[in-house]
Amino acid sequence: MVDPNLTAALREYERRTPRSAELWQHARIWSPLGVHSNYRFLDPYPFYVRRGRGVHLWDVDGHDYLDFNMGFGGLASGHAHPKIVEAIQRQVAEGGLYGYEWYRTPEVSEKICRRFDMGQVRFSSTGLEATHHAMRFARAVTGHRYLVKFEGGYHGSHDTLLVGVKPRADAAGPAHRPHSVPAGPGILPEVAERTRVAPFNDLDATRAIAREHRDDLAAILVEPIPMNMGFVLPEPGFLPGLRELADELGAVLVFDEIKTGGKYYHGGAGRMGVRPDIMLLGKSIACGAPLSAIATRKGLLDSVGPRRTAHAGTFNSNPVSMACCLATLEHVLTEEGLDHAARLNRRLSEGYTQIFRDHRVTAHVASDGPSGTVFFSDHPVRDWRSFLTVDGERSMLYYYACLNRDLIPSGTGPDEQWTISVVHTDADVARHLEILNEVAPQLAGPPVIGEIEESV
Repeated sequence: MVDPNLTAALREYERRTPRSAELWQHARIWSPLGVHSNYRFLDPYPFYVRRGRGVHLWDVDGHDYLDFNMGFGGLASGHAHPKIVEAIQRQVAEGGLYGYEWYRTPEVSEKICRRFDMGQVRFSSTGLEATHHAMRFARAVTGHRYLVKFEGGYHGSHDTLLVGVKPRADAAGPAHRPHSVPAGPGILPEVAERTRVAPFNDLDATRAIAREHRDDLAAILVEPIPMNMGFVLPEPGFLPGLRELADELGAVLVFDEIKTGGKYYHGGAGRMGVRPDIMLLGKSIACGAPLSAIATRKGLLDSVGPRRTAHAGTFNSNPVSMACCLATLEHVLTEEGLDHAARLNRRLSEGYTQIFRDHRVTAHVASDGPSGTVFFSDHPVRDWRSFLTVDGERSMLYYYACLNRDLIPSGTGPDEQWTISVVHTDADVARHLEILNEVAPQLAGPPVIGEIEESV
């Protein structure tokens, strides 16, 4: 039975967004769901954005939203940051694509390697490309075939890693030894079978799964903080244990830092004190421009080259993205800026906890650095199986109730998180909490336990 509060919130959303509804009717003729990423779809239809500036988005119906999604974590700068705009304008005037290396690309490469304590780097355009190429590099350098990833983790929409992403409980297998479940049709069983799935935060189970392929394991891939099942912090000893396990088995340890790389000055690796063999960076490292980086320990990329290990792309290290990356590293992802965002996040998280306590809302808040999430659950979330019983209906009520008050509280759905940019202010956090306080009475009551269905 659908919560009547959610039904009312959806009706209010429809009342507020008639122009988005019109655009959607047109868009869906030409594109499935009327969007170009499944994550952008909203029930009954998505809202369409006209422009953004600072920490605000304006939709086609004229609503001014206070934004705490920030491009799913891709905009530590906020929208249209003056330094990013300046970098784009200056570079486009000098050419947006050369087909050759831009003269400042070596400077960008050095900055990335020095900041994140890595030895070499290759650039691509998207996080998907970075994880895709990284798995090839790991197999090339080890000569092995199998990969280990973690249940619930999402690493881009390519076949090798669309395995064990958001499996249903009835297909996922035992918690201590999850099945390699393809995320959907079109993924060959023989491809999925080479990607073994382990439970996050369970080092003993991960060791057992990895050791089954001790002579043929190419890589262990993990997000230091998984951010596609909310915001799940690693338990003490888990990431150091993966480092030891990779060394024991001669496998490459890969940190997917597409999100965390823009949330901590030295990335999640620096935050957790564990150094991977490959660190994948994206999203906020260019604050709105398409860019990803495959940074590695010294020597790991030495086999990359013509007629050896493949890595190519016309838009790799294009000058516009490189210019945005320089501006981002110098003016946005500074220690001062990230400390400011982390301070605001502590205030926001404490406010959530207090408001939920005052209104007797059953929920757990998880946060660190500039990000966090709320789990509508009577238990903390430590892995995919404990995430499965988060109250998804209440999560969507929270989202729509805030949206109808001109607040985008986080990414859409219970598996996302909020991001605080370097240009958010104390007043923005205060307004966020003011709206949450208005919404909280609707969120009170016992949790509704039910399996969450998500689509990638």
